[in-house]
Amino acid sequence: MKKLLVLSTLAAVLAAGTAFADTSGKKIAFSNNYAGNSWRQAMLDSYGIVTKKAVDDKIVGAADVFTTADKEVPTQAAQVQNLILQGYDAIVINAASPDALNGAIKQACDAGITVVSFDGTVTEPCAYRVVVDFKDMGKQEVEQMAKFQPKGGNLLEIRGLAGTSIDDAIHAGILEGVAAHPEFKIVGSVTGDWDQTTAQKAVATILPSLPDVVGIVDQGGDGYGAAQAFAAAGKPRPTIIMGNRQDELKWWKEQKDKDGYQTWSASIAPGVSTLAFWVAQQVLDGRKDIPHDLLVPYLAFTQDDFEAALPKIKEGGVATHEYTQEDAIAAIKANIK
Repeated sequence: MKKLLVLSTLAAVLAAGTAFADTSGKKIAFSNNYAGNSWRQAMLDSYGIVTKKAVDDKIVGAADVFTTADKEVPTQAAQVQNLILQGYDAIVINAASPDALNGAIKQACDAGITVVSFDGTVTEPCAYRVVVDFKDMGKQEVEQMAKFQPKGGNLLEIRGLAGTSIDDAIHAGILEGVAAHPEFKIVGSVTGDWDQTTAQKAVATILPSLPDVVGIVDQGGDGYGAAQAFAAAGKPRPTIIMGNRQDELKWWKEQKDKDGYQTWSASIAPGVSTLAFWVAQQVLDGRKDIPHDLLVPYLAFTQDDFEAALPKIKEGGVATHEYTQEDAIAAIKANIK
């Protein structure tokens, strides 16, 4: 009778999703396809802070970071294949493409490796995805723009890193927003790579050919660069949606102090990389209740609250949140239907 009671209790605990495996010897690799802007640097900083402590606390045995030398899919696919050969137990990945890496991801899964994608997610069913509703974020940009420019007008769109799931989703949301607000028209589009210097050059190049622009919808890391391009060209200052970067919010405050300038800011927190790490650790720890798609909110600032956040963001950085293991467990529970 006592043995049956123990077994039934164990079954109940397992059904509740409680983990029992020891992950102290498990090795987790981070495959990152790009590090060339402030968001990616903040992402890597957050990941390093959290995972170093996890290794020091012997929660995992290793949490190594591998960033590719370029933004190309074949390079990252080869990197993932190397990680398989190196015997990692899990791979956290910010992917260069939602589907072009699926072959390499499937190879990892077939080798018994847990794969958790985030930010640039993958569509391979065996992988886990920590996702933000980027499409909604893009749509919200236009909804917010309609508040600041109620008469409508011409918009310039600044896109992100070509081929990524984030760029595709935000763009789709912006198009949906414009369809719901026909008073707006997108009259130009450039690629900014989520980087202010790249965005400034791209906007400066297209500006001479554009009609008057009332607003800029973008993807983050590009707002300040766009503002600089308009100022250098002597063009009227448009309403620029921001992406939670310190330089953008600082510029926003300067404009607000000068004449009440209004806008809105949103982005995924770079620290979502740490959530992906903890999800991988929880899978390795034996949790059976983790959905393969975990939705987490994006971080947004309004005219009323961005100034309070600004002093907390380091110069050249991005507003973020670093996740704890407890945060990850709470996020998992919130996503269980």
